[in-house]
Order: sequence, then structure tokens, then C-alpha cells
Amino acid sequence: MTERKPPARLSDFPHHCTITTRWSDNDAYGHINNVVFYGFFDTAVNRWLISVGALDIAASEAIGLVVETACSYRKPLTYPQNVLVGMRLAHLGNTSVRYDLAVFGAGDEEAAAEGRFTHVYVARDTGRPVPVPPLLRVALEVLT
Repeated sequence: MTERKPPARLSDFPHHCTITTRWSDNDAYGHINNVVFYGFFDTAVNRWLISVGALDIAASEAIGLVVETACSYRKPLTYPQNVLVGMRLAHLGNTSVRYDLAVFGAGDEEAAAEGRFTHVYVARDTGRPVPVPPLLRVALEVLT
């Protein structure tokens, strides 16, 4: 049996995004439902893209489409609780960007969940792959 690697630490991630859990995030077992973590990832990435000027939801010619996500869970989180989503660049390709992400309970140094999130960039009008926009390439340097 393969040993599980130690949990990611908050300091492993150069960018952090705070998100407040909602009442509806809890499931019947009293913790944040697994699907909600994917929403945390999506929110953190897109909030960062907007903040660095790499995404204008209504007007960007190139848009990132999610083509792959994954999440491994380590410990439960609950409502009400603020969480931090740590984000770093995992891979920068010609037309794609893969992020490593981790979700931390407020005040926790070890991740409650860890995952990845991949965008492929396409032309908004054709849906055909395009190179990662130059502005985004520059902005991604802070996530390494």
C-alpha cells in the first residue's frame, strides 16, 4: 500500500483567497459537501484572473474553459466557517494553464482538501484553442 503524502501547507501557496461558507454548503452529514470544493476552486481562480486584469467576463476575446479538475479530501469543514483557498501555478502550456489548489480552514496550516484545475484557452467567438494571453502569462509569474 502506498503511503499518502503529507498535507499541503498554507505556505506552499503564493496566493490565498478567502471564501465564506454558506448554510447550503453543508450536507446531511453536517460538513461541507464534496462538490462545494470545486466551487471554491472555480471562485478562487476566476477571482484572481479578474483581479489581475486577465479576465473580463463580458469582453475577453480569449476565455479559459475548465477541462479537468480533481480533489482529494483530508478533513471535513463545516458551516459557518471562512476558508482560504491557496493557489499556485502547476503547469503553463501553449494553450492551457493548470493550477494546484488547496482549501484550508481559517487558522489551519494544513490543507483540508487539495486539488487541481485546468483551463484551456479558446477564442470566445469560435471556441477554438488559442495561446494563453500574454497578459496572463506575465501575471502567472507571481503564482510560481
